[in-house]
Amino acid sequence: MYRFCLPARADIGYAQIMQNERKHIAVVGAGAFGGWTALHLLRAGARVTLLDAWGPGNSRASSGGETRIIRGSYLDRIYVQLTARSLALWKENQTRWARRIFHQSGVMRFGAAGSAFPKVVPPLLREAGIAFEELTPAQAARQFPKINFEGVAWALHERDTGYLLARRGCAAVVEGFQRENGEYRQLAVEPGAVSGGAMRSLKLSDGSTLAADQFVFACGPWLGKVFPDVIGNRVKPSRQEVFFFGTPAGDPTFLDQRMPPWIDSSDRGFYGIPGNEWRGFKVADDRHGATFDPTSGDRTASPEAIHSAREYIAFRFPAMKGAPLVESRVCQYENSPDGHIILDRHPGAKNVWLLGGGSGHGYKLGAGLGEMAAQIVLEKRSPEPFFQLARLSAIPPVSR
Repeated sequence: MYRFCLPARADIGYAQIMQNERKHIAVVGAGAFGGWTALHLLRAGARVTLLDAWGPGNSRASSGGETRIIRGSYLDRIYVQLTARSLALWKENQTRWARRIFHQSGVMRFGAAGSAFPKVVPPLLREAGIAFEELTPAQAARQFPKINFEGVAWALHERDTGYLLARRGCAAVVEGFQRENGEYRQLAVEPGAVSGGAMRSLKLSDGSTLAADQFVFACGPWLGKVFPDVIGNRVKPSRQEVFFFGTPAGDPTFLDQRMPPWIDSSDRGFYGIPGNEWRGFKVADDRHGATFDPTSGDRTASPEAIHSAREYIAFRFPAMKGAPLVESRVCQYENSPDGHIILDRHPGAKNVWLLGGGSGHGYKLGAGLGEMAAQIVLEKRSPEPFFQLARLSAIPPVSR
C-alpha cells in the first residue's frame, strides 16, 4: 500500500501522484530470469522497464530453443522448492494467457550405483508435493520398453513435471508483462558509472540514457563481460550442442505422450526430450563444452559431437540406431564455479542487483526465482545466502 499526502495543487491528480510514488526499476535481460523478475516487480507495484539486445528467447540467449526440462530431482532443497513454485506459476499464468507452455509429460531420471540421488531426492520431492515413483531397472524397462536400462541401478519417475516451451515461454512472459503496462525496449545496454555507492542510469544503444531507482542485470552469459570487476570469470559460457534425430514415420512411441523427458545421471551425462514441437527426438550432452563467445561464436554443430550423440542413442535407445539428424543447435550454458545461481547486490552499488549463473539448469527455476528476486529487490525478504556472491570469494573476479 502506498502512503502519501493530499496534493497541494488541485490540478495534480491521483494518477500523477501514484506514478511519482512508484519505484522505477530497470531490468536488463528478457530471458527466463529477467522476464519473470520484471513481471513480478510490475505486479508488486513497481514501474518497470525491461530491456534486451536481441529479444526474449533469441538464438543467442541461453533461454532460446524449443524446450527445457522442468524437474524436481535436485540434491538441494532450495531448488526443489523453487521448481515446485515455478510449476505453480506456469500453470497459473498459462491459463491467464491462454497459451500452453508447460507440458506435463513427467520426467525420468536414472543412474548408476553409488549416486546420492535415490536416497536424498525422494524426501525432498515429497516435501515439495511433487508426485513420483521409485523404479527398479526391471520395472523401468517394463514401463518404458524403448529405453535400454543397461548399467542403471536406480530410476526416479516424476509424474507432476515435464517440459517447458523455451523461447515461446520467454515471449509469453514479455507479452504478458506488456499487457500489464510494463515497458519493453529492444536495445543494447551499457551500465552507467557507479558513484556514491549507487548507479544512476544506463547507456542505451540508441544514444539515450535511462535513469531508474534500481537496476537488475539478468544478462545470462554476458554477465561477466558487463561486470568484469565483480563477476568476471565467475560466469563462464560453455559451448553446448543439441541434436534432433528423426523418429520412424508414424511411430508414436518416441513422442512425449509415450516417453517422458529423461536425464541419464551416469557418467554418460546425456539428457533428452521427445516431441519438441515436432522437431524430433532431442538429445544433448550435459557435460560442459569449450569456452564460448555468445555474441560472435560460430553455432555450427561439430562432427565430433554429432558422432558422440549417435553413439549414445544407439546404446540407450536401440530402435533409434541410424536415425537421421534432422536439426541441430549450438547454445551455451553460463556456468558459475559451483553450478549454483548468483542473486546478490552489487558490492559497490546498493541499488544494483546481479542475477545469473544458470549453469544449464536455470530455465526451469525462472518463474520462482524471478518472484524471489522481485521480493529481494523490493526489500520484502532478505537475500538468500545460498545464492550470494560471498560463497565465491575464493575465486577472483577477473575479466575474461
